[in-house]
Amino acid sequence: MAQTLRQIRQNCTLAREAMARARSEGFALGAFNLDNQDVLKAVAQAAVKKNAPVLVEVSQGEVDSLGLDNIRDMVDNYKAYYKIEMYINLDHSPSVDSAIAGIEAGYEFIHIDVSQANHDATEQDIINQTSQVVAYARLTGALVESEPHYFGGGSNVFTTAIDYEEIKKTFSTPEASKSFVDATGIDTYAAAIGNLHGQYPVPKMLDLELLKQIRDSITCNISLHGGSGTPGHYFVDAVEIGVSKVNINTDMRVAYRKTLEKVLAENPTEFAVIKLMDKVTAAVQAVVEEKLDMFNSAGKAKV
Repeated sequence: MAQTLRQIRQNCTLAREAMARARSEGFALGAFNLDNQDVLKAVAQAAVKKNAPVLVEVSQGEVDSLGLDNIRDMVDNYKAYYKIEMYINLDHSPSVDSAIAGIEAGYEFIHIDVSQANHDATEQDIINQTSQVVAYARLTGALVESEPHYFGGGSNVFTTAIDYEEIKKTFSTPEASKSFVDATGIDTYAAAIGNLHGQYPVPKMLDLELLKQIRDSITCNISLHGGSGTPGHYFVDAVEIGVSKVNINTDMRVAYRKTLEKVLAENPTEFAVIKLMDKVTAAVQAVVEEKLDMFNSAGKAKV
């Protein structure tokens, strides 16, 4: 059921308050990608168990598969059923039009990622398009997130080692971060400090000293993309420094697929797959619960 503009604005106000609580109380909101309803159920159940506020997020692939409005309805149904604090983030929205569609659908968080669709986009292109989304988001009060650079990797498992010398070329700097935030007026800055989408053969390493410098240089929220495959102590320290949102995808997908493969192999004559999904959902839920503890968000829900 479509929300009224008043309802959307109320939800966005609550989302802004949640981010403000994260800053003041020293925790980060976990943003967990949805592939389907099973994953949504896993995140919701983890939120209940940990009494934690959560974001669920979809990028363009999930939007194309599930539909913006259908995702909104599904999340609202689960929020009501489980009585949890849950918001939706439109992740890596590739264009102004797609970001506006998310705003109009009532998503509380909008990530406009111009460089995702066009790796050759100039910083001025990114500033101009991000600024358009920031202006349009005033309609509902949705929080807008962006960055002046391309994040490498992808939501998958990679076999190649991480080339940190190459990745460092796209690291955020305090000066560039401040300049971009000032130019766009975004609510959340996606910092690049060694975080990278996907899982790799070796653990990721985050430059926490750089994160401190970025935190000191800007006043808006800071997010970390590419949280999968990152040792938990980095999250603990990053939250203490002032990160307010962390994105998780691949870790959940790996748990989902490996568990599904296992239960299918163990039940070769069962064709009602829905009967096998409890273990799959539980495996994803365990990943989410672990992250919520790392983000210090357990016990922080306000419903």
